[in-house]
Amino acid sequence: MKSAPFAVIYGLHTVQMVLTHHPQRVRSVLIDAGRMDARMQSLLEAAQAAGIQVQKIDKDELHQQAGDVAHQGVLAQVIPREVEGENALEDLLDGLQVPPFLLVLDGVTDPHNLGACLRTADAAGAHAVIVPKDRACGLTATVRKVACGAAEIVPFFQVTNLARTLRALKERNIWCVGLDAGASQSLYELDLKGPLAMVMGAEGSGLRQLTRELMDFLGQLPMTGAVSSLNVSVSTGIALYEAVRQRQLG
Repeated sequence: MKSAPFAVIYGLHTVQMVLTHHPQRVRSVLIDAGRMDARMQSLLEAAQAAGIQVQKIDKDELHQQAGDVAHQGVLAQVIPREVEGENALEDLLDGLQVPPFLLVLDGVTDPHNLGACLRTADAAGAHAVIVPKDRACGLTATVRKVACGAAEIVPFFQVTNLARTLRALKERNIWCVGLDAGASQSLYELDLKGPLAMVMGAEGSGLRQLTRELMDFLGQLPMTGAVSSLNVSVSTGIALYEAVRQRQLG
């Protein structure tokens, strides 16, 4: 399960999603031989329909394969998802039948933060994660591991010029909302229900000046304690789920 050209993904939901939507990328599946509940049975049926062999192994052996990751009794070896660019992003947006819900990361460099952001983006139902090619983290092995499979599901775009991409999103009537500690409004005062690109700044420095100027709205998280800021992956989770809350109510 550790061959260099492949990535390992974990968890029932993640493996089921790849089996359902990208079965051609799955090379093998390992499951806990002692777990045969309804969710596992559904996964086995998806694997069988895709013609993918499933190997049942002892729980302890599965733990060894997965390490300290919460695997829920299943892991799979997959061909890693390719990083895409501006043209593929245009194609994705053209094909959406619902208002776009995007996460833009303006220069996040820590692979652990990027992995956590990808995982949250998947959980919140974001259609894509967009990052700049330069001075930002890409899909490294560490990112894929921290993301726990989300890197293989969430469309990930590296763009040459982030400012140009933001302008293109605005031309599509997608609201660009940035999280910024100096904003005059709280994030909770903003309307996040429509076509949305949630834009998060880099660790420490936050949004770059040009990125900030391109925002339709800026919001800040109320900080009432002694701590003056939050980790970017934590802030991303709060921001995306506020958008999820509003969109579900709306």
